[in-house]
Amino acid sequence: MDTQYQLCKNPPEIWGGIECTINRVGDKYRDQLKSARHFERTDDISRIAQLGIKKLRYPILWEAHQFNNADENIDWTHAEKKLNEITAHGIEPIVGLVHHGSGPSFTSLSDKHFGKKLAQYAQKVATKFPHLKYFTPVNEPLTTARFSGLYGLWYPHKKSPKEFCRMLINQLNGIILSMQVIRKIIPEAALVQTEDLAKIHSSKSLVYQAQFENQRSWLTYDFLCGKFDSHHPLWNYFISMGIEERELYFFMENPCVPNIAGFNYYVTSERYLDEHLNNWPAEYHGGNDQHKYADVPAVRALKPTGLSNLLKEAWDRYQLPFALTEVHINCTREEQLRWFKEAYDTACKIRKEGLPFVAITAWSLLGAFDWNSLLTRENNFYEAGAFDISNNRIRETAMAGLIQSMATKSNAEHPLLNQQGWWHYSYNPIRRKSNSNSAPILILGGNGTLGSAFRKICDRRNIPFISLARPQFDITQKENIEKAIDDFKPWAVINTTGFVKVDEAETNREICRALNTESVKELADACNRKGIQLMTFSSDLVFDGEKKFPYLEQDEVAPLNYYGYTKACGEKLALENFPQSLIIRTSSFFGPWDHYNFAHYILEKLQNDQTTFVVDNITVSPTYVPHLVDAALNLLIDRGTGIWHLCNDGKILWTDFARELANHNGFANKNVIPKNQQEMNWKAIRPVYSALESGKGIKLPSLENAIECFFEEKI
Repeated sequence: MDTQYQLCKNPPEIWGGIECTINRVGDKYRDQLKSARHFERTDDISRIAQLGIKKLRYPILWEAHQFNNADENIDWTHAEKKLNEITAHGIEPIVGLVHHGSGPSFTSLSDKHFGKKLAQYAQKVATKFPHLKYFTPVNEPLTTARFSGLYGLWYPHKKSPKEFCRMLINQLNGIILSMQVIRKIIPEAALVQTEDLAKIHSSKSLVYQAQFENQRSWLTYDFLCGKFDSHHPLWNYFISMGIEERELYFFMENPCVPNIAGFNYYVTSERYLDEHLNNWPAEYHGGNDQHKYADVPAVRALKPTGLSNLLKEAWDRYQLPFALTEVHINCTREEQLRWFKEAYDTACKIRKEGLPFVAITAWSLLGAFDWNSLLTRENNFYEAGAFDISNNRIRETAMAGLIQSMATKSNAEHPLLNQQGWWHYSYNPIRRKSNSNSAPILILGGNGTLGSAFRKICDRRNIPFISLARPQFDITQKENIEKAIDDFKPWAVINTTGFVKVDEAETNREICRALNTESVKELADACNRKGIQLMTFSSDLVFDGEKKFPYLEQDEVAPLNYYGYTKACGEKLALENFPQSLIIRTSSFFGPWDHYNFAHYILEKLQNDQTTFVVDNITVSPTYVPHLVDAALNLLIDRGTGIWHLCNDGKILWTDFARELANHNGFANKNVIPKNQQEMNWKAIRPVYSALESGKGIKLPSLENAIECFFEEKI
């Protein structure tokens, strides 16, 4: 059912990259590779090699190898092992030495000797690894200088144009001196320079600021290419900031023209400056000595210049072979696919026009941590890339399949690729278009809590869908399943139907089994014969509660009640009839958009100052429906199969959960009355412990985060 898109006859190379920043905030260093536990796993490189990439941006970072002083002995063990693995797989490494870093403890970006000290380290790297060819001594020096010198986000936390200029000069000096010493050892060494491909737009009164920032955005390449001379529009600006003329002449006398100009284009790379502060949240507010203004992503305000036009601007300015050295978006899985494919299509178009576009780089292959706060907070917010390593297991996402297909077949496959990404309509929602020819997802049970959430989130994510619900659609009738699949031709079916009343299942056994077991069997059989994906849902009540720590996917089922029994049977029959079925076990979900869940029930009781009895000896993993649906959709798009546990990270007693909800809303806990299970007059026995956890590599946000989100979104 995949839609296939032929790309170009003369495709660019596909490269890869690993987010590897070691930055400093205050006195604390953050190492992305340690957060990703890269050196703990033995199969990262071999899994990356299966993508078919030609080159890999890989770090041998200064801070990681020479932290205390310039004379200390360097332990190359990890670097040597990984570089040997990379080259053994036929991949050429592009070695980075500083990646958004401030250097080891004995220097900083403000240190005038930063460049010389970096060059001494570069000489040691080249001496140790003389087989290397491609180098990026400093990644994105302009961006790093802005974040460390202008905005105060990273060490040494300065907010001064003078400090910005000093930090930029020091880093660029380090690039040139490093390449000079490297080339004495490796004459053919090539510089792959990287920098953000930025463009600034503005309202009329801020045109002057936009012009200045647009001139500033080219500084990395202007300096390295020897284009920064006394006629440059920013020459006097640097002189006024205390940079001596002899320092500027150094760049004219020692040009270090990149062999490949690498540009990193993100959805936030283009900005819009607006003096109308009331139009934008306070987080975007800033200004200069003349005006206060908001600095927002351009896609929120107007149609951006776009990647193709900006790359042509770069070509016109420098006439250098160029590449996209980071292509990534922190978003849902289908948007990651769309963003990468658009960049690839742009590269193909540019190559077709005869320009020397070399490669497109799948960035953040192992994902990244806390970039949503620009690394200023350590919340362990993880965004996946081609692989998801959130549970310290490396798992392919749909991005891996897309990259591999582009790298080895020069084509792209996925039914969601011909929908527009959100960036095409965020500045004007009426521009949003869905391709009516796209195969949809078929959502069964679309009026229930879970089904309606899938409808809402599919619409939000621009995923085409068809929703069917009773009484128009009865899943217990086999012919209805066949007809729906034939009529709508979906690429996947999401089954959210089921008998959900646990106590009533004890007496209404026939209908419970028909919905939870027999219909799942027939659905799996039909999807198997039609060759389409199936996702269906199961429960934590398939377990008996004898464990004292969270249940994993491989744990043996042993239901205590009839509802759990029908769910366990449904799982078994689904996998027997369609081994590629995706079965999501979840637990006690609560959501913001309907009132048929525990959280709304408790709040309504407390709001009316009514007492409510809550069981106090059962531990569960309450699961926030939007988090569940987003993760389930990602897993479906990743072509996940088998049984998966999806629930928010955390376990809690039902009584404590009720009290958390009460406290958050300012209600008194006195109305939450604990009772044990035996006092609840339930017909069905519940396991006393049914907390879930995934052992397969997916981790939803914490329960605390889920509760915060619930109160922000509830209606």
